[in-house]
Amino acid sequence: MAQIAEIIKYEGDNSTFIWKHPSEDFNSLTQLIVHESQEAIFFMNGQALDLFGPGRYTLETQNIPKIGKFLNRATGGETPFHCEVYFINKTERMSIKWGTDSKVQYVEPTYGFPISIGASGEMSLRAEDSRKLLLKLVGTENFLGQQKLIGFFRAFLMTRVKTYIAQVMKANAINIFEIDENLTLFSNAIKNLLVNDFVDYGVSLEQFFVTNVLKPDGDRQYEKFKELHFRQYADIAEAKLRQQTDLIYAQTEAQKIIIDSQAQATKRAQEGYTYQQERGFDVATEVARNEAVGQFTNLGVGLGTMAGIGGVVAGTVGGAMNDALSQIPVGTADTCVKCGAAIPTNAKFCLECGEKVVPKLPDNMIICPECGNTVVKGKFCPECGHKFITACPNCGKEIVPGAKFCLECGEKL
Repeated sequence: MAQIAEIIKYEGDNSTFIWKHPSEDFNSLTQLIVHESQEAIFFMNGQALDLFGPGRYTLETQNIPKIGKFLNRATGGETPFHCEVYFINKTERMSIKWGTDSKVQYVEPTYGFPISIGASGEMSLRAEDSRKLLLKLVGTENFLGQQKLIGFFRAFLMTRVKTYIAQVMKANAINIFEIDENLTLFSNAIKNLLVNDFVDYGVSLEQFFVTNVLKPDGDRQYEKFKELHFRQYADIAEAKLRQQTDLIYAQTEAQKIIIDSQAQATKRAQEGYTYQQERGFDVATEVARNEAVGQFTNLGVGLGTMAGIGGVVAGTVGGAMNDALSQIPVGTADTCVKCGAAIPTNAKFCLECGEKVVPKLPDNMIICPECGNTVVKGKFCPECGHKFITACPNCGKEIVPGAKFCLECGEKL
């Protein structure tokens, strides 16, 4: 006589994907226990019928409607009926190792030479569609473990993976010499291509990792391009270092010029003379060195006398230079930089919006925004040492002296 109120539950280990319960004849009062992360499928007369999720079930007609029509339940509910039950473990199985069984042949996308590589790594799988997995891979067998499942997938996995490796490296232009730093991109791209292959068998590919790429070290052609690749990057690194060194040197020289200019400006301010007056001293010195000295001597003015009146000469020459600078023709802008209105000749402000007019200067002159003096255009103001910005650092267009923003792109200066 069959046992009454038999309990049917999963008794396999966690490395098992599908396990068939050994009992096949159940009473209608039999208890079925399905744990979390499990499913149970009933077979009767070779047909997969009801699918049970987590919970506890009493095998009665109302709980198993699809097999109810096959039951011939006798009085007392003790009459056994013949069926089979399979448990599907739906936990994720991790650290499943994989590896190519031969080298992958492809053309390296960066340098265009043929190359052979191998690859290996790990993946994790999970039973997704219990009915599809059971019908396609298990059939009438009693057990499907991790190793057996990988055995089923090995042939198509090797074919697909080798094909996808070549496709991914070509599509993403992954350099063979830089593949180690692109392993995450490489792994995700291959996984996305493999997902549908596993879904066809009711299995979900949860994770796929490429952890090692076997390169053809020692191959003459490979080593030649490897040397070329790293020499190229060494040259780039050397050029960058040289550029940085030159920049530091230029900045140091510029700082020296600024310091010297500021020191000269401070000295002039303390001693009470201007840049133009200093140039006057230089002129006087040059006159003393040249034939003009002879002319002064002929007039009864000797070198000693000239040295005595150096202050007068410096003042005279400096005044002449100031007069010359003050007589440089300065007009006004044709149109207002703010509203675009026409500007009358010699007007200092726009008659439309009141914007201050930027004066026109000769090409070789500039107004220093720091001290306000009109000086010869250069990198620094000869009066105060202020550094001039002649081009916008953003767009490279020439900027208006004293402007706080670039008129072309609006960059703040």
